[in-house]
Amino acid sequence: MTVAEIKKNSDQRMQKSIETLKADLAKVRTGRAHTGILDHVMVDYYGSPTNLSQVANLTLIDARTIGVQPWEKKMLNVIEKAIRDSDLGLNPSSQGDMIRVPTPPLTEERRKEMVKLVKTEGEGAKIAIRNIRRDANESLKKMLKDKECSEDDERRAQDDIQKLTDKFVAEVDKLLAEKEKEVLTV
Repeated sequence: MTVAEIKKNSDQRMQKSIETLKADLAKVRTGRAHTGILDHVMVDYYGSPTNLSQVANLTLIDARTIGVQPWEKKMLNVIEKAIRDSDLGLNPSSQGDMIRVPTPPLTEERRKEMVKLVKTEGEGAKIAIRNIRRDANESLKKMLKDKECSEDDERRAQDDIQKLTDKFVAEVDKLLAEKEKEVLTV
């Protein structure tokens, strides 16, 4: 592996950590309704667990209500049960061939718990990024020991990896600040 490959690999892995963090933060409920909170709800579709978005159309009816329109009428009760049984604390109700999912407003205490959860997710992402930096630095040290690169190249590469790490940690902080603001906005 060359120095350039180590840097490229680190960049890609850190980018994946950011993408994972974004996906995890999308699941955190805020005071407003958004279809992303139903992303991980699984529905029993003819015996196999299927993502809710693959058996129904998800829309926003208003700021606090999500509309779920099943593509097959007989899936109505199954979808309603799956949403109710999920760990989201939502109480869906059927109206004709559509399910309305009102999102209750968050209490101040619950908002603070959500902020703690967001910070925990962010810390996990930072740890992952730092682990990637450590792996890259170990690879560079091994290359230096095996005389595959010079000390100057190794030092420069470590500096580049550190700059990369700082950039991604700053991006994590930015994402956390946005989500925290979103959660605390009433």
